[in-house]
Amino acid sequence: MKTKIWHLTLVFVVAVLVLSACTPAATATPTAAPKPTDAPKATEAPKPVEVPTEAPKPTEVPAEAPKPTEAPAPASDIDCTGVKAGDKVTVMYQWSGGEEEKINAIFKPFVDACGVQIVAESSRDAAVLDTKAKSTPPDVLFWPTTAPLNLYAAQLKDLSTLGASTENFADYWVSMGSKDGKWMAIPVKADIKSIIWYSPAQFEAFGYTVPTTLEELDALVEKMAADGNVPWSMGMESAAATGWTGSDFVQDLLLAQQGPEYVNGLISGKVAYSDAGVLEAYKLYSKWASDAKYTVGGAQGTVSTGFLDAIYKVFQEKPEAMMVKQSGFAGGEVTKKFPNLQYGVDFDFFAFPGIKGLQGGADYMMAFSESPATKALVTYITSAKGAEVWATSGFDLCPNKLSTGKYTDAQLIKKAEALYNAAGFTPDLGDTIPAPFGEAEWKAVIVAAQAGDIQAALDVAAKAQAEALK
Repeated sequence: MKTKIWHLTLVFVVAVLVLSACTPAATATPTAAPKPTDAPKATEAPKPVEVPTEAPKPTEVPAEAPKPTEAPAPASDIDCTGVKAGDKVTVMYQWSGGEEEKINAIFKPFVDACGVQIVAESSRDAAVLDTKAKSTPPDVLFWPTTAPLNLYAAQLKDLSTLGASTENFADYWVSMGSKDGKWMAIPVKADIKSIIWYSPAQFEAFGYTVPTTLEELDALVEKMAADGNVPWSMGMESAAATGWTGSDFVQDLLLAQQGPEYVNGLISGKVAYSDAGVLEAYKLYSKWASDAKYTVGGAQGTVSTGFLDAIYKVFQEKPEAMMVKQSGFAGGEVTKKFPNLQYGVDFDFFAFPGIKGLQGGADYMMAFSESPATKALVTYITSAKGAEVWATSGFDLCPNKLSTGKYTDAQLIKKAEALYNAAGFTPDLGDTIPAPFGEAEWKAVIVAAQAGDIQAALDVAAKAQAEALK
């Protein structure tokens, strides 16, 4: 009797030990980011999800708790060197909703191949990043600017030592992401703003052809006006942010007239915002934005028309204008507003003519850790496989040159061609420069749209630039 009880007790104890040792760690479920206007709250660490396993038979008593197993054999195009199944990588990003679904889909092949668990936190608030970076930074950070590169350079790792190859990226990307001789910020997602949307059907009806130089664009605008067609829809109203669409337009003119190094000089303060080159761009912008001959509603229409309404005016049943300069998101807005319109027939875009470098936004990957799992993730994201998965996911553009030819969306294919052929890339001025400078710049844009004293407005902006960047 005692022997039987002893055996039963032994079985029970062993079963409990095995269950405890074998219960897998949790796979993190990223939380949704707070809205931009909300103060974000730190997300809680995901709780483990217990997966029961069978207790071993009485004769199968292991001598010790099982050791972690090596990750499953990786797919031939995903390198899991040094990674063990169950290893975790903490990541932080600002994506939520559909964007978060896409980044998770991009992570999935890596997770499946290497058995790594992604523990994610999402926030749009830089203050949250700052707190995390100073206390418990994530292994990998995805952020929409290179600001962390300057703020946390001492903490960030050289990504070229974590499996990333500079050969897969244009030189300007490497330069933008480097500091003190280390490559610490790699662009993983980009959107371009240097594009003009139009209706191919309308162009064909009036015999217009897509311009390839700034001079050709100017000539086309004049021909449209002479034909009685309004060339531009330039509405910029956006509440407190009114002026940003005009800022984008001026920046594209500067990229066509002066080039990306000049624009970067404005961002850094090496070129004064009151410079003659800036005035030249503003004068052409003012000509088009303030006159009803060239834009819908003239000066009043430019300042008071909502930026989304400005897009719609080109593609509505009775178009009010022939073109609108707007970022890549405009295509999606056209589709939502006019679901029956066909891309490539009823609406399309072309790169801003004569541009020497593109402007746009980009999300960068940075690493605070050199763990095997972190290295494996960096290697995957920057590899040929990572580039392919990113491109086919439709999560905007992948700056990795190995994504060429992998896109399936027609609009992304065309945008990617513009990106890979660009001689340079500059961030959006309004998204990059300090607030006092940015506010002064937007005011200058509004003054130009209203045909006011442009030089006086630029002098004020240049003073704000010097104060903000000193």
